[in-house]
Amino acid sequence: MKPVLFYKEPEKEQVINEVIPYLHDDLPDSASKVLSAFRNDRVKIPIVYVGLTTSSEVGGARKTIEAIEKYIDENELDAKLVIVGSHGLCSYEPIVEVQLPGKTRVAFGKVTENAVPPLLDGIFNGYALPELSLFQYSSDILEPWAHIPLRDELPFFANQQRVLLKNAGIINPENIIEYIAYGGYRALAKTLRKYTSDTVCRLVEESELRGRGGGGFLTGKKWRAALEVPANERILICNADESDPGAFMDRLLIESDPQRVIEGIILSAYAIGASKALIYIRNLYSLTTHRIEEAIRQAYDFGLLGYNILDSGYSLDIVIRKGPGAYVCGEETALIKSLEGKRGMPSIKPPFPTEHGYDGKPTVVNNVETIANIPDILLNGVEWFTALGTEKSKGTKMFSVSGKSNETCFIEVEMGKPLSVIYDLANGVKSGRTFKALHLGGPSGVPVTPEELEFPIGFEELQEHGIPLGSGGVQILDDTVCMVDLTKYFMHFIRNESCGKCIPCREGSNRMYKILDNISRRPYSNESHNTLERFKGVIQLETLAEVMRDTSLCGLGQTASKPLLKALKSFRDEFEEHIFDRKCRASVCRDLRTFYIDVDKCTGCTACARKCPTKAIFGTPRSPYFVVEEKCIGCGICMDTCKFSAVYFK
Repeated sequence: MKPVLFYKEPEKEQVINEVIPYLHDDLPDSASKVLSAFRNDRVKIPIVYVGLTTSSEVGGARKTIEAIEKYIDENELDAKLVIVGSHGLCSYEPIVEVQLPGKTRVAFGKVTENAVPPLLDGIFNGYALPELSLFQYSSDILEPWAHIPLRDELPFFANQQRVLLKNAGIINPENIIEYIAYGGYRALAKTLRKYTSDTVCRLVEESELRGRGGGGFLTGKKWRAALEVPANERILICNADESDPGAFMDRLLIESDPQRVIEGIILSAYAIGASKALIYIRNLYSLTTHRIEEAIRQAYDFGLLGYNILDSGYSLDIVIRKGPGAYVCGEETALIKSLEGKRGMPSIKPPFPTEHGYDGKPTVVNNVETIANIPDILLNGVEWFTALGTEKSKGTKMFSVSGKSNETCFIEVEMGKPLSVIYDLANGVKSGRTFKALHLGGPSGVPVTPEELEFPIGFEELQEHGIPLGSGGVQILDDTVCMVDLTKYFMHFIRNESCGKCIPCREGSNRMYKILDNISRRPYSNESHNTLERFKGVIQLETLAEVMRDTSLCGLGQTASKPLLKALKSFRDEFEEHIFDRKCRASVCRDLRTFYIDVDKCTGCTACARKCPTKAIFGTPRSPYFVVEEKCIGCGICMDTCKFSAVYFK
């Protein structure tokens, strides 16, 4: 038995004839009845839902699906298997949900292939395994399961404002009818019937929606600039590349609710008068690409894309372009160059892409999250959107949270909430560890200390404290993380991803990486001038940062030094330990580790002394050995060799 992924032909014809013509207004009873069947408010046969996204694939979701298919076939059950997206509870995946006739839909977490038979044996006999139970959906007409919390009562969901993610984990991302059943494409029908392109631009300007890719530029203002440029053709580009390390918001949104992105692209293209839209996506994101390709195909199939959409006279084609995965292509002019088949390198502005962009045409580049906001703004109204968030930062913000937290997750919170809500939704750090910082914004982001977690989420609200909001990638850091090593990693990433076009970025990032690498290594000698040289290197960092910020061509070089300068400010003691004491408190910097031998455990077997490449271990056979610190290079071979756990390091 294969998962039910797509609509059937009779269902398609029924929706096209009885639903789509009425999307712009209140649906008649006949249309509502058609769509209610796809919301599965009541079911006639059992339905098993499995979340399948990139994150759940890592947890073994495909094997879980195979195990469910096998169980249904072997037991000859009249049941249906449906694929859904992600709830955002990545640490609990694979997540399996079951809906029995007359009962509420209930979710179970960490359902591996071995857990499938006992789980389904129990559920089909009216018993939900408590060790796997997560939550159940609320319903006024269905019988609830005993002792299982409601979804909306869980702190994880109760403390979010799920606007963009309202369908995530609930609908089948590969069935357009389910998206329509949950209110999809009503914004498109309303807009094409009631608004001109100029009106849409005005409404988005009034909403004060700002770009969610990190820059925070006013979306409506960018659209207006492109619309007012005289041209025969304009282009809309959706940037779905998402190249920040640790960021996976856009990917999971597309994999969970791709039609929302497609509807947003159509509305955005209509606003600027574009007849062609491009989706720039990374070639490695195979499932993400498959989902968006299928969404486009189905939108064409239902007359929601292509020629004369909904008999409005407006036509649009969407084309997917796969990129090689260059970080610098997050900058819009570099992205456009890549789309044109050229090397992805930023261009000097002006002219801006809204004047002279893709193939010389006026072009607007928006990221996935920005575009996904458009349908709700146009459907619910400007007042609804501006009621969310703060005076200067409207709406919600998605975050992907990973690192040293108890839980990896994908969340959406209202602007204005304190940064601590991100930490709380990730359930803090592991037991026995101490929270050190929340790194916000990827390679160009900054570490946020525990004292700064009460700052409100927002563009200006955080920038007042020198903290960029960024695109939404968050890493939770504990005391096992070395800030010098982490900063060095980000600088190494920036150095490698620099396009090399401008000297400040190319040479500055390389120089900053070498300075950080130098202080995280053991000096060649203990002469005082070596310490002075290391310290002078750190002193140069601020000057280098200012030069890169002021003279780099694009945002890659202009913001490259932010994580380093903030780490220096907030964790200066760690940098001083590396420079003066030559120690790494987290024991992460391998070249600064000092090894010791526990005399009570050492048997004098001589194995470590024989393997030591610098002959730094001395002793008498069958008596405790010792490490000469001055000769030790911290390679760790002695620890790997010792069979008695007598070697340790500080």
